[in-house]
Amino acid sequence: MKLFNFGSKDIGIDLGTANTLVTLKDKGIILNEPSVVALDIPTKNILATGYEAKEMLGRTPEQIRAIKPLKDGVIADFTATQLMLKNIIYKVGKRYNIGRPRVVVGVPSGITEVEERAVEESILQAGAREVYLIEEPMAAAIGANMDIAEPSGNIIVDIGGGTTEVAVISLGGVVVSNSIRVAGDELDEDIINYIKRERNLAIGDTTAEQIKKEIGAATPLVTGMSMEIRGRDLSSGLPETITITSTEIQQAIQESVDKIVEVVKQTLEKTPPELASDIMEKGIILAGGGALIKNLDKLLSMKTEMPVYVAEDPLDCVVKGTGKTLEDLERLKNVLINSRRK
Repeated sequence: MKLFNFGSKDIGIDLGTANTLVTLKDKGIILNEPSVVALDIPTKNILATGYEAKEMLGRTPEQIRAIKPLKDGVIADFTATQLMLKNIIYKVGKRYNIGRPRVVVGVPSGITEVEERAVEESILQAGAREVYLIEEPMAAAIGANMDIAEPSGNIIVDIGGGTTEVAVISLGGVVVSNSIRVAGDELDEDIINYIKRERNLAIGDTTAEQIKKEIGAATPLVTGMSMEIRGRDLSSGLPETITITSTEIQQAIQESVDKIVEVVKQTLEKTPPELASDIMEKGIILAGGGALIKNLDKLLSMKTEMPVYVAEDPLDCVVKGTGKTLEDLERLKNVLINSRRK
């Protein structure tokens, strides 16, 4: 699949477990879709990516497979990821006449060198001229308009689909970082298991995600919320509609939320005292989809005794950061993983 060689434009990619976002210089975010691929098993051809493929999850006949190629922030299915990236770069390339772009891509900070190379390889094979990797928390910090080059401490907590990453940043580098594979997907899983156990109802990932977004909370809400959900009754096997409350969902996700709070506290404990006092002053910044969970900022603030702020457009911080890095590649070269490696 050859890309169009009209004037080359550079793109930034946030290759997330849940969603893949693409940004283009001067245009902003030009693509934001679920990281899902639908494959035709016999021919290994791609049938759909993004929203179209997500609709197929759990609904496909035998010869079609809808898969999420990324798990816990890393590539779980190399071939599917490669096909997805190829498709995305082709789609974007066709629509915006992009030649062989330079690409900056956000990857989890806990990624191994083998996984790093897998991402590089995929993007180069998809038609990129050069690939630069940046750690997601660093990209999120740049995207959240933190001044990362200053000799003062900043802390970012990026709660994505597959991983929660915490990083203390100073002088354009990560001083302390921590990454756990507990994030949005895990919370969905908690909700599915809770409803199965307590309410005897089987629901799918999509319903669980909806519940989390609408009534998920990290601490009890002053005015409780509830919503109607549909699923399959486990005793009769028939479809059933029930009403679920925010209090139940708070109980369902409590254990995972506690793990997220714990990893933030552990990171703060390892932070050098000078940077810790800067952080006390500036507070903790939350990014990623998980930042939108009701009262999570309040809970973190209570447990760390520090101010906590949700970044503007938390879902877009990483991809915005990749875009800003592209605009200032020379100055920000030292934040890129592979330029440090060479």
